[in-house]
Amino acid sequence: MITGIVIVLFNPDVNHVSGILEAFPSSEWDVVLVDNSPVRTQSFASSQVKYIHFPENVGIAKAQNVGLEALFDHGVEYAFLLDQDSFFSPVIARELLSQFLALEKSCPIAAIGPSIHCQFSDCVEQGVLQKGKQVSDSLKQVKQIIASGMLISHRAFKKVGGKENALFIDGVDHEWCWRARAKGMVIYQSLSACMPHRQGDNRIKVCGVTFKQGAPIRLYYQFRNVLILARRPYVPLYWKLRHVFAIPLRYIVNRYCFDEGKERGCFMRAGFKDGALHRTGSLDARQNGSS
Repeated sequence: MITGIVIVLFNPDVNHVSGILEAFPSSEWDVVLVDNSPVRTQSFASSQVKYIHFPENVGIAKAQNVGLEALFDHGVEYAFLLDQDSFFSPVIARELLSQFLALEKSCPIAAIGPSIHCQFSDCVEQGVLQKGKQVSDSLKQVKQIIASGMLISHRAFKKVGGKENALFIDGVDHEWCWRARAKGMVIYQSLSACMPHRQGDNRIKVCGVTFKQGAPIRLYYQFRNVLILARRPYVPLYWKLRHVFAIPLRYIVNRYCFDEGKERGCFMRAGFKDGALHRTGSLDARQNGSS
């Protein structure tokens, strides 16, 4: 059985992605690269894997959908989603696939993902408010998982639908998981498959509280999508309360404690305004007058 892998790219580290491709030979794995970089990544465009290029950057949600649809249309029944900087191996993939196949015999599983070893804290993430419910020595049931390392079946994709293109980036993976749960499906996280992962560019402590630091433009999508998702009935209440009430604190910290504070402030205010007005899609596209 050939299992698929979708890797979404944006100005990638070619050597790192090449290492992933070498670890997953085409004889065993069907790989699709979806590249949102402005310029084609030539070494991948000429490789043996399927390469799809979107120079206009269609966002992570649409890129994932295009990659998954390419695999499922090719007859693949199970597919992993990976970020371009994921430290993912065949050992992790096979463990997740084995668990998924066993689970789908007894429950309506939508997706499974690995435990995450945070490269900033050097420990396995446990979740702040949502720690999940352990159901065995190797599995716990959770409300959501991140996209990197997520394993989805064609059956689940058809039932739940694709990732939400309008969100563009940030909250895309969680929204899909919540939507799946609203349809009666279950999300799992493996305790026996653990993946090193890096979210954001840095971690900074302010008054004893740790904040993720990413690119300033990401704050636009984070603020906007929090307001959009907080209106939806299937989004967990704890998530709404935590993220909506954190907006003032996040604004102060990003505006006055981080580098590029003025630029960060502009993106956060724009995101707050567009979230309140329920404007979706790409910020660049709207600024250019194309949407």
